Amino acid sequence: MTPKRTAIALALVGATLAPATQAQDSAPAAGDASWRQCSAVADGQARLACFDQWAGRQAWQAPAASANAQPAAMAANDEPTQSRARSEATGEVVGEVPAEVPVEFEGEGCRGTSHTTLSRFWELESGTDCGTLRFRGYRPLSVSVVQGSSVNRQPSSANPDNNAATAVDYRRTEMRLQLSVRTKLAKGLLPHVDPEARDSLWFGYTQQSYWQLFSPEISRPFRNTDHEPEIVYVYPTTANLPWGWRWRYSGIGLVHQSNGQSLPLSRSWNRVYLMSGMELDDRWRITGRIWKRIPESAANDDNPGISNYIGRAELSLAWNPNPDNTLALTGRHSLGSTARGSVRLEWLQTLGSSLLGKPSNLRLHTQLFSGYGDSLIDYNRRRTMFSVGLSLVDF
Repeated sequence: MTPKRTAIALALVGATLAPATQAQDSAPAAGDASWRQCSAVADGQARLACFDQWAGRQAWQAPAASANAQPAAMAANDEPTQSRARSEATGEVVGEVPAEVPVEFEGEGCRGTSHTTLSRFWELESGTDCGTLRFRGYRPLSVSVVQGSSVNRQPSSANPDNNAATAVDYRRTEMRLQLSVRTKLAKGLLPHVDPEARDSLWFGYTQQSYWQLFSPEISRPFRNTDHEPEIVYVYPTTANLPWGWRWRYSGIGLVHQSNGQSLPLSRSWNRVYLMSGMELDDRWRITGRIWKRIPESAANDDNPGISNYIGRAELSLAWNPNPDNTLALTGRHSLGSTARGSVRLEWLQTLGSSLLGKPSNLRLHTQLFSGYGDSLIDYNRRRTMFSVGLSLVDF
């Protein structure tokens, strides 16, 4: 037995055989708490240092000690949150001793690599938590050049008040800018069977603009800008599915989308949706949403029948062949007698690395879209577009 362990054993025997009056003077409840704290330390060196410190306090609290030393020892035992174990030789902090209320240590959280993409994206577990009221990426922040098969020079709607009177000489080649951020408003709102699981409430905002940068003859206007605030509640629903798939979350959301323009170019609608997602070994992900439009009066409806064009449901399949590449396919469908909707195929490839040698969040973003509703002004106009640009993902 090493000298340190011998000292610890002797201290334990002395503490056990001490008279009751001496035990009262040395605050036994606090000593028991310290003993439990030391037993909970996982690191062997930190645990040994903790016991050394505990044994030293027992000697400090012995009857030969001065009356002035006892309150200091008791204060050390009664530390309300956590105490630090220090090496007797160097005095350096070698580990954290948990108190009776466990301390939640922060890791890499949502920006780490030890959890899957879906878990980090929605912060489904305690180890992926990045805190509340902090900005996170939502959809990619992107800038790209778009070449369309056509361009909507004179937007129209089934509401006669929403038909443009004249055509504008827009070009089919334009820039697309997208800003998308979110923040977690609250977490742990409902109980869960898994103590590590975390539900959460989010607020998100997405803005997408089409900019006629290559049209100097009409002063390069913004052809359309869509604003999309939404509130989302996400609940972890982890379950094992066939062929190795795992069901990861379910959620409900409320979203408003409008282009902020006045008549006759005004477009807007409100939806409530259900969503869910599953994954396979962080290589494959399937996510889906189904929504219901909140009805409006005929006089206030800027875009009657928009669900028959943009759709009522969305399903996405994403594949990561390696950490630097992501391929995604997204389809929307009207789920009605008129089989309209859209298909989007995209490829994101990591560019370069950060100053710390880790992969950067900058992506080369290539996309092919065909269908209705890439923007609200085009909700009832079918077109095909090819775009290439840069995206910042999960900043």
